[in-house]
Amino acid sequence: MLKLPSTIPLAVERALLKLGTDLSLARRRRHISQASLAERMGASLSTVRRMEKGDARVPIHFFARALHVFGEIQALEHLLDTPKDDIGLALMDEHLPKRVRSKSGSPSGAL
Repeated sequence: MLKLPSTIPLAVERALLKLGTDLSLARRRRHISQASLAERMGASLSTVRRMEKGDARVPIHFFARALHVFGEIQALEHLLDTPKDDIGLALMDEHLPKRVRSKSGSPSGAL
């Protein structure tokens, strides 16, 4: 089993607390009880309670299941959307060759 570091970065802790609060708000706006959400997710009631408290020990698949129940799973799909990863794309562009030479025997411009 993966052991979490003894201290969680403050930014991570805050993000998990916000996610938990947002899950709780989304659930209550939909008039879904914690027990009903747990049943729909295939989780225990204590897992839902821990999620809503921002517990870092809750596996991510439970958050994904909750998003699915709320009809918001695309939010998870687009968290790190690589075509929009400006930093990653900029780093790749830094390592592009200054010029590209055709290989011997292949016509220029051929793919």
